[in-house]
Amino acid sequence: MKFGFLSAILDEYSFEEVVDYATDNGFACVEMACWPVGKATRRYAGVTHIDMGKLTPTKVAYIKKYLADRNVEISAIGYYPNVLIDDVEARKVAIDHLKACILGAKKLGIPVVNTFIGRNRMETPEQNWKEFKAVWKKIIAFAEKQEIKIGIENCPMYFTTEWPAGDNLACAPAFWDKMFAEIKSDYFGLNYDPSHHVWQRMDYVKPIYDYSDKLYHFHIKDAKFYEDKYNQVGMFATPLEYHSPKLPGLGDIEWGKVISALNDIRYKGAVVLEIEDKAYESTLEDKLKALALAKDFMNKFIR
Repeated sequence: MKFGFLSAILDEYSFEEVVDYATDNGFACVEMACWPVGKATRRYAGVTHIDMGKLTPTKVAYIKKYLADRNVEISAIGYYPNVLIDDVEARKVAIDHLKACILGAKKLGIPVVNTFIGRNRMETPEQNWKEFKAVWKKIIAFAEKQEIKIGIENCPMYFTTEWPAGDNLACAPAFWDKMFAEIKSDYFGLNYDPSHHVWQRMDYVKPIYDYSDKLYHFHIKDAKFYEDKYNQVGMFATPLEYHSPKLPGLGDIEWGKVISALNDIRYKGAVVLEIEDKAYESTLEDKLKALALAKDFMNKFIR
């Protein structure tokens, strides 16, 4: 397994600074956040460490050399919009940039682009399924032509105001089964994050075995489920009222079981830290401390 981190946490850093940090701190890879240049719409979004709209041959050669000289790989391009959003113009922007990320990954020799399926919160499940088929068959066909794998993350994208049920259809195995049955492709898989199953009260180890052939990328993030808070607000409360993202080792995940399962299936892909712990995000010093603490903890299992 290749141990790395998602660059979105280091929004103050340039591409070069992110890569230098990876080299200096013993990371083998980085998932590069590559949002469209502009203002962020939510936490950890809007970070651009490679501008996909300006990938000239000269820039591509520079990026490849910079990485090679420092012995760091880009494990994936990370862009997590809602490509099924009800706003027609916003949907077009998201789809166009996702395709730009796929083309950029091809130019840079990066095997995976990570993203969300999305959801139209203004429509019924039946209509969402129709929109999924209409949009995603075209996206996966486009990715297949470029020979780039698409890793779908399982975050429900439901935290506070994303009522009802969040902005990502692909948050549970039942939908994964449907989407993989509908779109049969070796370029359509998962960027699995076990923390999202913790607060949904689901088995977070079993999917590693059940979807071993679809694991294209892996996020290391923990989550803490607060039983006392949940008992106060119940299942109809917004999820951040009873859970919180945490550094690995500070939440409810038993990481020995997770890494054991990855070893069992002979997973050799990227496992990257995704830092979203609110206790470590106020300053750049906090973020760097979070990365160091998370790496130290996970080094008990992977190096």
